[in-house]
Amino acid sequence: MERRERAAVAVERLHGVTRERFLRDIYPRRMPVVLTGLELGTCTTKWTTDYLSQAEGSKEDEKYYLRSVGEDVRKDTADIRKQFPILAEDVNIPEYFEKEQFFSSVFRISSAGLQLWTHYDVGTKSEVLDVDNPDLQKYPLFVKAKRYQCVLEAGDVLFIPALWFHNVLSEEFGVALNVFWKHLPAESYDKTDTYGNKDPMAASRAIQILDRALKTLEELPEEYRDFYARRMVLRIQEKAYRNDYG
Repeated sequence: MERRERAAVAVERLHGVTRERFLRDIYPRRMPVVLTGLELGTCTTKWTTDYLSQAEGSKEDEKYYLRSVGEDVRKDTADIRKQFPILAEDVNIPEYFEKEQFFSSVFRISSAGLQLWTHYDVGTKSEVLDVDNPDLQKYPLFVKAKRYQCVLEAGDVLFIPALWFHNVLSEEFGVALNVFWKHLPAESYDKTDTYGNKDPMAASRAIQILDRALKTLEELPEEYRDFYARRMVLRIQEKAYRNDYG
C-alpha cells in the first residue's frame, strides 16, 4: 500500500498560563498543549545525573527506562511524595485541578535514544504502533491520522488530554514527572486500577456486551453474520459517534 506522508502539526506553546485560563480556555478544547514559564521548583535545574544518583541510586546500563510504582504494586498507585520524598521537595506541581482529581505522579528516567511505544493511558491493552513506519496493511486508516509533535525542554509541561495516543523519543538523558488526573467522576473508574490504564467501568461493561453479541452472531451463516454485523456498526455510529468528529 502506498504510504503518504502528512506533515506534523506543531503542538501549541503557551506561556505563563494561570489556573483560571487553563480551565476556561485550554482544558475544554481537549487538545494537547505545551505550557511554559510555570514555577515547577528547583527540579528543572537540580535534577542532574550526579544529583539523582546520590539522592535515589543510579543505573549504568547503556539503555534503560525506569518507572516508579507504589509500595505494593497491586494496591498502591505511584506517588512521588511517597516513593521519592527527597525528590518531591524539589517539585511544585501546578494546581490546575482539584485535589480530589489527583490519581498518580509517576517519576520516570530514560536514557538517550529510548522510544516508548505508541499508546493511550486507558484501556486494558495499548496499541503498539511505530508512527514513523506504520503497518498500513494492519492500520490502513493511519494515513488519515493527524500527527502532533513537540520538543520539550527542561521546565516545559506537556498537557495530554485523556484518550490521545502518544509516544516519546528521548533525544538525551531525560527525567520526567507524569501527573495523572481523573477526567471523569471518581465513581466511573475501577477502584482496583493502580496503574490508571483500565477502561472506565461503563466502557468495560459495554465492550463485554459487544463481545457476547459478536459471539452470538457466530451462530449464523457467514452471509447473515456479515449483514447483521454491519447493521450493528451502523447502529453504534448512529447512537454513539460524535457528529463533529472528523
